[in-house]
Amino acid sequence: MTMLTWRVAAVTDAGCQRQKNEDNYYVSPDNRVFVVADGMGGALGGARASKLTVEAIANWWNEHPPTEFNQKTIKQWLLEAVSQANRSVYSTAEQDVSVKGMGTTVVAAIQYNDNCMQIAHVGDSRAYLIRDGKPVLLTQDHSVVQEMFRAGRLTEEQARINPYKNLITRCLGHDDKVEIDLTPVELKANDWIVLCTDGLPTVLRDDQISEVLDTVNEPEAACEELVKKTIGGGAPDNVTVVAIKYLPSDNGKG
Repeated sequence: MTMLTWRVAAVTDAGCQRQKNEDNYYVSPDNRVFVVADGMGGALGGARASKLTVEAIANWWNEHPPTEFNQKTIKQWLLEAVSQANRSVYSTAEQDVSVKGMGTTVVAAIQYNDNCMQIAHVGDSRAYLIRDGKPVLLTQDHSVVQEMFRAGRLTEEQARINPYKNLITRCLGHDDKVEIDLTPVELKANDWIVLCTDGLPTVLRDDQISEVLDTVNEPEAACEELVKKTIGGGAPDNVTVVAIKYLPSDNGKG
């Protein structure tokens, strides 16, 4: 098995129509943990919820790192980390009437040693794998519109532009417990992973995202170009992108 190394970049932008950015992201100093969160509940509550989420996961990584880097241990660690984030948002909303009802989406991923990544998500922020120029959506949106799409009641394009697409069915912070979806992915050289808030796919189709990545080699350029094209398309929402590029490595270290 060819071991991999990876490079990562991240960017966030308020977009064209929002005065405040309610998104937040986190990339750990060792480039092992990646988090994107899209807050809701008004400008004050949304930004706070997403910030609490990325901080909770970052703190859990710093204070309670996994004891082993295998799939079972990483899966359990990620479930606990996102659960901790949910409790942080929920308890804060319960204690502070000014942000009562706030919530946030989250997509979080951990890279471990044997060319594998474990992804957790709640809400409609997404994770994509781009391989050989083809996009693969690794997460399923927890939203009313996507449930209608999966049931065959909407086409993909109808779902993408539906005015009710932001009505999500699951988020962090609305209950003391939350159901978390987990997705493992095995990676190969030249793969891309993109984590993003829904501000990106609201404007760019999946094939347009992969087309951008075909034209760049570095994660910084990928983030810059994806956000540039989203802004060019009107960017009605905040947009956040974490882009990870995989390459062969002699030692397999990120």
